Amino acid sequence: MNGFAFLLLACAIVAAFALLKRRIDRLERELQTLAARLARPDAPGVAAPLEAQPVPSPRPPAPIAPPEESLPEPQPSRRLALPKLSFETLVGGRLPIWIGGVALVLAGFFLVRYSIEQGLLGPAARTVIAAVFGLALVATSEGLRRLPATRDDARPGQALAGAGIASLYGTLYMAAALYHLVTPLTAFCAVVLVTFGAMGLALRHGPPTAVMALAGGFLAPLVAGFDAAGIAPLLVYLGLFVAALFGLAVHRRWGWLALAASVAGLAWTQFLLAVLDGRGNLSAVGLYTMLLAGGASAALPAAGLRNRWLRLAPLLAGLLQLVAIAPGLDFGPLAWSFYLVLAAATLLLAWRDPVYLPGALAGALLLLALESLALASPHRGATPVAAIAATVLFAGAGQWRWPRGPGWVAVALLGAAGPVLVAHGLARDLLPAAGWGLIEGLAAGACARLAWQLRHAPHDRPLAAATLTTALLASVALAQCVPQGWLSVPFAIVLGGLALWARQVRASVLFALPILPLLATLVFAAHPLGNLLVATGTALSGGHFAYAELPPFAALLRALALPTAVSLGVLADPRAFGRARRAAAILAGTGGVLLLYTLAKQPLAIATPDQFLAWGFVERALLTQAALAAGWILFRSGRLLVLARALFVLGLARLFWFDLLVLNAAIVAQRAGPMLALHLAVAAFWCWTLPRLRVPAALLSVAAALATVRWLAHGMILTGAIGSLENGGYSAVLLVLALAWLWRGIAAGRHDLRLAGLGLLTLTTCKVFLIDAAALDGLLRILSFLALGVALIAIGWAYGRFLARPGNATADDPPPVI
Repeated sequence: MNGFAFLLLACAIVAAFALLKRRIDRLERELQTLAARLARPDAPGVAAPLEAQPVPSPRPPAPIAPPEESLPEPQPSRRLALPKLSFETLVGGRLPIWIGGVALVLAGFFLVRYSIEQGLLGPAARTVIAAVFGLALVATSEGLRRLPATRDDARPGQALAGAGIASLYGTLYMAAALYHLVTPLTAFCAVVLVTFGAMGLALRHGPPTAVMALAGGFLAPLVAGFDAAGIAPLLVYLGLFVAALFGLAVHRRWGWLALAASVAGLAWTQFLLAVLDGRGNLSAVGLYTMLLAGGASAALPAAGLRNRWLRLAPLLAGLLQLVAIAPGLDFGPLAWSFYLVLAAATLLLAWRDPVYLPGALAGALLLLALESLALASPHRGATPVAAIAATVLFAGAGQWRWPRGPGWVAVALLGAAGPVLVAHGLARDLLPAAGWGLIEGLAAGACARLAWQLRHAPHDRPLAAATLTTALLASVALAQCVPQGWLSVPFAIVLGGLALWARQVRASVLFALPILPLLATLVFAAHPLGNLLVATGTALSGGHFAYAELPPFAALLRALALPTAVSLGVLADPRAFGRARRAAAILAGTGGVLLLYTLAKQPLAIATPDQFLAWGFVERALLTQAALAAGWILFRSGRLLVLARALFVLGLARLFWFDLLVLNAAIVAQRAGPMLALHLAVAAFWCWTLPRLRVPAALLSVAAALATVRWLAHGMILTGAIGSLENGGYSAVLLVLALAWLWRGIAAGRHDLRLAGLGLLTLTTCKVFLIDAAALDGLLRILSFLALGVALIAIGWAYGRFLARPGNATADDPPPVI
């Protein structure tokens, strides 16, 4: 019954105040109209003097001055004009008055506290004394307005009025909450009366009185003991006080007062959260925070505050404080109801005014934080049901308002994808895999619908965000439908789908998105790729048994095959992968090479010294030739040149590193024989037939010739010392190769071949004079120099006749560029 009477009284007071305000506004308009009419000389009812019949000037009627009590503020002409603001005027003329007003408020509070501590008076006497003190301050402020000495300076009256109002607020809190001298309904009525009195005094005395009333009203519970009567009465008092301040701010268009009331009210919430530490009536604190943040969001613009970030601040602070309150309420229905109601209010405000759209985005992000805290705690409470409600709330609002801008698109995507992904990540036990797949599939459908609606939007970023969110949800949903270890299947499907969607819409920003599933494939294939990296390190360091370090081929095939194949197929479109095309080609090509490398290692499975001796070189040569041949074919076709370069460089690197350095058959025992010479000769052929590879082609040709002599001297196992006959064979084969290059250069007009032949001939000559001659003696030395001399003279004579022909000295036809 008391609650019903309380509600009726509150409604009656609100209705009476609204009626009174309308009448005051109407009277003000009528007075302004009358003053304007009287100010015009030709106003009706004002007769002009007759020139023909002059009459004596009537005595002007004495102006009827309204009583001073009805004046909203002293006339500007009567106010004391203070000098320009300076240190002297600030410290000597302004601050003492306001500090004195604060001192009076504190004097009254501490007088009451002293009487309590000393036990001098009873509760009723203390309350009466405090009330008399507050009323005396208010009465004194009104008296100062009429005294000749102070009526020209409004500041003393403002300070005393503010101090009196603050004292009366503290008195009512003490009477109702501490001593229970009055019933809650009586206390409420008294608070309403004091609030109306404070508003009236603020209208008469101006902003300083409002500031004093604000400070006193918020500090009163601290002085009297905020937790003496419980948290609920304190919050009722604070709520009514803030509401009164909001009403005054809206009426006078004092945006600063509404902002100050919001900050002070939310500061009380933070103070209570700190001192209660999860104990006490947190549900009442949550309700107070929700109402205060929502009311502040409505009051600030109505009070004339225009700064968008200041208007958003109370709303964001309220959302954050509700997140902090939720653990104390065990994430139950009340905690979620408070947050979702304020979030809904945020969306409604953003619906009406775009200024609040960042608040809606912040509300969605804080929702995900609150959901994460709830699902990670032992008490999940109502979180699963609240997550569904939050999804409908945010996703529905964003889907409905997406044409209004990218902000609403972000709200829709966060609402559709965020709650379900957080729940799946932190509380997988809530549903079976099929259930998660169904829910995430529905969320992906909602995001796909939004992407379809955005396909003709003027900006590409919202379309890209919607497409990417759809791809993420689709990947997670499909992953619930495949066996463990087959995540490459969802990634391949999503990669192909993104490529087809980009071709359909033809938006440039979409073409680069398929690289993300490719990168995700590599991340989820980290374990087999790590084993493959270890095997590669073993091989590069010269180890003979890299096969033992390789991952199982089946695991690597499941992890990489499908996304790699789809990526290589997508690369056929020249627009595919956009700016990331080169990176995608490298990644896809590397994945394909790793798969082929692992596959090629399977047939021979070299894991013992005997196997390495018999098959080590054969396996290595086949892999190298496969890379060179594939790169050569792609070069000749003119397609996928990036991949072609990568494969050819890989083949050459393998040949120089393994076959000529760390696993050289002349140093490490292995059955190479004629296969080494053939291997080097075929590699030289690939290089000779491609542009800009003349130097590696010439070096490989020389190496092939030397390998032929080594094979003829040692057989299948090429290790061993170099004999004199073998050394001479090297000189002979180099001389033959130099002559062949010279002949071919002369016959074909190839300047590069002639230079290569002359260079090799010079090196061969130096070798004979410096190395071969030192190893020979007697007749063999004579014959070697004789043969070399005749050969050099013949070469010089023939080459001189060639150069003597017109134009041959500068013949330098460049090879055709492929």
